[in-house]
Amino acid sequence: MSSLKIICPNGHLGFAPLKPGSFHIGVAAKPDFIAADSGSDDIGPVPLGSDTCASPKAWQRHDLREMLLAARKLGVPMMIGSAGDTGTNSRVDMYVQMIREIATEEGLAPFRIGWFYSEVDREFVRAKIRGGSPIKGLDARADLTEDKLDATDRIVAMAGVHPFLKLLDEGCDVIIGGRCSDSAIFAAAALHKGYPEAQSYYLGKVLECASFCAEPYGAKETVMGEITPEHVEVTAMSPEQRCTIASVAGHAMYERSNPFHEFVAGGMLDMTHCHYDQVAEKTTRVTGMDFVPAEEFRVKLEGSGKVGERFVGMAGIRDPYTIAHVDEVIAWARAQTEERFGTDGWELHYNVFGRNGIMGDMEPLKDRPAHELCIVVQGIAPTVEMAEEVCMTGTRQLFYARLPDVKGTAGGVSFVLDEVMHASPAYTWTLNHTMAVDDPLELFPTHTATIG
Repeated sequence: MSSLKIICPNGHLGFAPLKPGSFHIGVAAKPDFIAADSGSDDIGPVPLGSDTCASPKAWQRHDLREMLLAARKLGVPMMIGSAGDTGTNSRVDMYVQMIREIATEEGLAPFRIGWFYSEVDREFVRAKIRGGSPIKGLDARADLTEDKLDATDRIVAMAGVHPFLKLLDEGCDVIIGGRCSDSAIFAAAALHKGYPEAQSYYLGKVLECASFCAEPYGAKETVMGEITPEHVEVTAMSPEQRCTIASVAGHAMYERSNPFHEFVAGGMLDMTHCHYDQVAEKTTRVTGMDFVPAEEFRVKLEGSGKVGERFVGMAGIRDPYTIAHVDEVIAWARAQTEERFGTDGWELHYNVFGRNGIMGDMEPLKDRPAHELCIVVQGIAPTVEMAEEVCMTGTRQLFYARLPDVKGTAGGVSFVLDEVMHASPAYTWTLNHTMAVDDPLELFPTHTATIG
C-alpha cells in the first residue's frame, strides 16, 4: 500500500463558488478521489426547518459541474456530503437531479450514481423515547422530551462513514450524501481503500474545510490530502497558499470544545499526541493520531422547529445622548409593543451593532459603544400580519422614546427604510442530541442508478 490522494475544492460546496484555478491544479495532480462537504449548521435552523437552501442553486450547480467533469475525466469517484446545505431528502434529490442534468448537457458516458437519505421521522424518535432509549442532549441540553419533539418540524441524522462505504462497495462513481459528519466523507474514501481508522479520520478532519487549513487566509481554494498507513500530508493547491504547521494544527482544533477530540458516529478521533512537520514549502505532515471506538453506537440528531413569521426593521442612532441611553430606548419600544399586543404570543429581538450586536453579553467592550449605532429589529408572531405590526411597533417606537433631559421633538433615531422587511420565517434549534441505533445504516437508506 503506497498512498491515496484526495482533493477538496470547497469547505461548504455552493456557499460561495470554488476557485477554478487552484481546483484545476489539484485535478492535474491526478487525485484518487474528489470530495466536498456541502452543509453546515452554521447557517442556522431556518434552512433545515423550512427545507430550503441557504446557497444559490446556481453556485451549487457550478461546483457540482466542475467536480463532476473532473472526476469523470480522471475516472475517479466524486463524493458529496450534506447536500444542499442541510442534507434533507429534498436537497439530496435536488443534487441527484443536477448531476443527471449536467451529465446530459455534457454528453457524459454512463456512470453509476449512489445516494442516501438522512431525514428521521418524528414517530421513530418518539418510539425510542417511549421504549426507554433516551435521546441524550449535547452541549448541556437535557434529554429530549416529547413536548420538544412535537415542536420540531424536521429532523436529520448525521451519518458517519457507513453509507458512503456501502455505496463505494457497490461500485458508485458519484455519491450524493444526506446529512453527515464533515470528516466522514473523506475518511470513507480512505477506509474503503484499507487505510487505518486514525489516519483516515484525521485526513477527513484536515480536508473538511478545504483551504481553511492553509495560509494566508483565502476561502474556496483547493487543498490535497495524501494518506499512508503511517501519516497524513496536506498540501495547498493555490500558488498563493501554504499548508504550514500552524495552519494545519490550528484547523485541527477548529470548532470544538476540546481542541483534541473529534467525535463521529462510531468513535472519536484523538489528536492529543499529533506531531506536525513541515516537509515541503506548501506541505505539512501529521503523525500520532489515534482513533477510539465508541462503546455504544449513537448518531447525532439535528432538529428545527418553526417559531413564527418574521419581519425585520433597521434604525440608526447618531445622537450621543440617545446612544448613552439606548437600553432605555429599546425598553420603551418594547413596552409600547406590550401595550398593543400584551406580553405573550410574539417576540422582539434587538441587535445593537456598534455596541454588542455580534457577541451580545459576551462582548467585553459593550460599555464603550461607537459614535453611531445600527439597531436591527426582528419581530416574530404567528401570522404575517401580526409579525409585521409587531416589528413596525418595535422599530418605529424607538423614535418616540421618552428620555429624561430631552427637550426636542425630532427624536434621536433615524430609519434606513420607512417600512419593515418581510424575512424568512423564524425557526429555532430543537434537537442537538444523540440516539442509539443497532445498525449504523439504520437511519440512512441508500439508492443507486446508472446515469448517461
